[in-house]
Amino acid sequence: MTDRLQVEQLVRELHAARVDGNLERLCGLYSEEARLRIAGTTDGKPIAIAASGIAEIRPWLSILVKTFKLTQYMILSLTVDVPRAAAHWRVDIHSKITGVVVPTELIDLIDVRGGRIASHTEFFVPVTDDPARVSGRGAPLS
Repeated sequence: MTDRLQVEQLVRELHAARVDGNLERLCGLYSEEARLRIAGTTDGKPIAIAASGIAEIRPWLSILVKTFKLTQYMILSLTVDVPRAAAHWRVDIHSKITGVVVPTELIDLIDVRGGRIASHTEFFVPVTDDPARVSGRGAPLS
């Protein structure tokens, strides 16, 4: 049985691996039959990704790691209701292709089975103003 602390740690490991750009660590957090969905908008254009199973998820995670560098990570809230978690976080997303930096807020909805991610839905949106960084709200990755 997965407990609250294990689910919270899994979410923090997921975020740390994303910030570090560590593809192997990222993939190791997902179950073989996991589902990944990512939806959001950038420059007013919608983006959506859907993948089932680690064989489909791995190439998408690889593209994310190769294309974007994440900095200024801040978790704004983390709610755990075993076996689910919801995380609201913020990062600066740097395009390794264009050099553009976009402050972004994200929401992760995660289901955990057997200590690994079984389902991960992520929503993201660029931030136009950034009151959390001004006020110091949130907690840095540690």
